Amino acid sequence: MNTRMSKEDICAYLGEDFYSYKGAVTPPIFQNTLFAQSHELKGEEPEFVYTRINNPTIEIAEKKIAALEEGQEARCFSSGMGAISAAIMHFVKAGSHVIAIDSIYGPTRDFLENYLARFGVETTFVPGHNTDEIESAIKKNTVLIYLESPSSLVFSLQDLEAVAKLARAKGIVTIIDNSYSTPIYQNPIKFGIDLVVHSATKYLGGHSDIVAGVVIGKKDVMDGLRNEERAMLGSCMDPHQAWLLIRGLRTLPLRVRQHQENAMAVAAFLENHPRVKYVLYPGLKSHPQYDLGKKQMEGYTGLMSFELTGGKESVVGLLRNIRHFRHGCSWGGYESLIAPVGLGKNQEELKRSCVTEGMIRIHVGLENVNTLIEDLDRCLV
Repeated sequence: MNTRMSKEDICAYLGEDFYSYKGAVTPPIFQNTLFAQSHELKGEEPEFVYTRINNPTIEIAEKKIAALEEGQEARCFSSGMGAISAAIMHFVKAGSHVIAIDSIYGPTRDFLENYLARFGVETTFVPGHNTDEIESAIKKNTVLIYLESPSSLVFSLQDLEAVAKLARAKGIVTIIDNSYSTPIYQNPIKFGIDLVVHSATKYLGGHSDIVAGVVIGKKDVMDGLRNEERAMLGSCMDPHQAWLLIRGLRTLPLRVRQHQENAMAVAAFLENHPRVKYVLYPGLKSHPQYDLGKKQMEGYTGLMSFELTGGKESVVGLLRNIRHFRHGCSWGGYESLIAPVGLGKNQEELKRSCVTEGMIRIHVGLENVNTLIEDLDRCLV
């Protein structure tokens, strides 16, 4: 008999103790700064001391996410960039070299390329479509390989198992941003990746009402992040934020399945429209890395990009006439969004971002999919 908890059950009740909450089916928010210690403590280490370090509400969210990602422990942060920057800083020092995928999340690239460069950390950016590109970039001082698969603008994939094997053979740490797939559709730790990061602002929260991040990995690293980067830099998630994250996690499996169903229908529509050059969505068989995606992903979510045949003018026209897709830069919530990712960029900026001027990114939300397709069809003229 398989006694392993399903992801639905993990989201529903793992890490919760209803009896200690006096039977409340939803855990309380421990909205306090400190935890007074019992006079009876005899040299024992208290479980909770100060919310900047840890908190019971935050711990519930961490237990759920660690189990979903099949990692030992998780640490929650006050933003996705808080989690990403802490995870990277934990392993680098002056003179370190990092390899990163060139199409990673823009603020992450800025952090590596500009902020850390001030402290003597060098980064080499590679497409990462094949592992040879990553291997060729390795130097004697390479300490970290940073992945994002699929990346959230052009949806390029990396072979997680091959990269993890290469990195471990050379003593290099691997980190991946898994925000797109969520732990429901991809578990990089199973392929040998060391740390997984999420912008929990996106699908994990799912309601566009929190800014949050999380890192998952081995216990010793997670303890280090809690006591060093998170505590010292003051980027711990607050209890109410954690409570909302727990609320979002309860419906995560249901939501991502609906995002996938809607997105597949929208992607198929766009792929067959005469005003669309191509669609970048890992769930389409036309995606150049479709087979790799099937190997390491169990499904797809709601984010995709496509290029219009008319370039800049077509993008402007679409944005002017679209009704049900809101113009916004984020994604992962219940709502459908549209972003002109190449508009207004010069050639150097387009190359750096790996996009084109006529490219649009959309997030397919939880609205009626026929409404969304009709909205796009009306504007693509």
